[in-house]
Amino acid sequence: MSEPSRDPGPLVPDYDGACLSNVVPALLDPGPTPPVWLPVAAARASQVVLLVVDGLGFLQLDARRHLAPTLGAMEGGAISTVAPSTTATALSSLTLGCPPGEHGVVGYRINVGGDVLNVLRWQTTAGDARQMIPPDDIQGRPAFRGRRPPVVTRTEFSGTGFSAVHLAEVRFHGWRMPSTLVTEVRRLVASGERFVYAYYDGTDKVAHEYGLGEHFDAELVAVDRLVADLLAVLPSGAVLVVTSDHGQVQVGDAVVPIHPEVMPSVALLSGEGRFRWLHARAGAADELLDAARTHHGDTAWVRTRREVLVEEWFGPKVSDAAEARFGDVVLAARRPVAFADPADTGPYRLQSRHGSLTAEEMLVPLLAGQA
Repeated sequence: MSEPSRDPGPLVPDYDGACLSNVVPALLDPGPTPPVWLPVAAARASQVVLLVVDGLGFLQLDARRHLAPTLGAMEGGAISTVAPSTTATALSSLTLGCPPGEHGVVGYRINVGGDVLNVLRWQTTAGDARQMIPPDDIQGRPAFRGRRPPVVTRTEFSGTGFSAVHLAEVRFHGWRMPSTLVTEVRRLVASGERFVYAYYDGTDKVAHEYGLGEHFDAELVAVDRLVADLLAVLPSGAVLVVTSDHGQVQVGDAVVPIHPEVMPSVALLSGEGRFRWLHARAGAADELLDAARTHHGDTAWVRTRREVLVEEWFGPKVSDAAEARFGDVVLAARRPVAFADPADTGPYRLQSRHGSLTAEEMLVPLLAGQA
């Protein structure tokens, strides 16, 4: 008789090692002894193009290498993203070069003085929040260590609150179609730029809407073609580095409401489906923790704010401002479920999700290749 599978526990990032928050510093300043996790080609390159493929986890890629021969032939392997494994937090850690506890963009939907700010849309329930919650109030570090590199990303992202937070003062080059992304990268590298950042979000969109089936497979084929197109336009000595912000977990309709015996102790919900912060009513923190562990401990790692700090989920240093955005208890899904919040809605039911600390979500590729 086989033993029951054991919970491996949350995959907490090694913020001093092979972590997404260390990629940009290593590429900008590899030094005489680059970190062992950085592909050798990237450390030696005269020019680097860093392509972020949103939503492409290492385990999802590894299981489909037959669909991605270009990516499969590149040098490198897996590193971890940050916690929570969500776009707003991970991209901020990537471009700012530090853990979430330091930059303060600690989730997709964060508590800011009692208002829940959707960081990607920069909205609260009152609408556009750029005046009420200026991006500089959330975090004021310069992107890319103040180097002001060219950034090739979707045109519509120019001027958004989230861009102001994680891409402040860069030189913005917009694209509307992937072919334009390739053309802009080619132009910039040909002009002598030493470092170019490019961002592609199609994989995450497909995974969210359709899940990890045939649509995701088709999208991976398209991404592999995009990578091949980029490699084809790079001159000698230039290297393409590919990474991602998070992986995916197929959830489908497994959306779990917060238990009725938990909700009376809850004043506010923030975070997202697989990393749901519960903010306690005054004096109810202990009751909230007991109820959350009783009713959701079978599907989530249930942690208090203090436990998250001790276990360094957000890094070894957490600013007072960042900690103030935490809830009192977090439900970090360890099974393929999401925890519902009626205020956290979108145009369709998400089929795959991310945010928690499972290997499927936390492991992302760091690959390098030359033409």
